[in-house]
Amino acid sequence: MSRVCELTGKKAMVGNNVSHAMNKTKRRFNANLIKKRFYIPEEDRWVTLKVSTSALKTINKIGISAAMKDARQKGFLK
Repeated sequence: MSRVCELTGKKAMVGNNVSHAMNKTKRRFNANLIKKRFYIPEEDRWVTLKVSTSALKTINKIGISAAMKDARQKGFLK
C-alpha cells in the first residue's frame, strides 16, 4: 500500500539531511498516516481509511460524511 492519505492526498516529500559540515544526503518526509475505521450512519456501514492526522482533526471538526463528500469533489476518493 502506498503512503498516501485517502482524504487529502497528502504523500511523502523529498528533502535533504544537512550535516554540520553542510553535506547533503537525500531523505523522505513521510506523511503522518493512521489506519482508522469510521462509521457512516447515512450508509449504515463501517469504512476503513488510511488518513493523515490533520485529516483526522478535520473529520472530528466537520464529520466523516462532509469530509468524504469534500474528498470526492477534489478527486481523492472514489
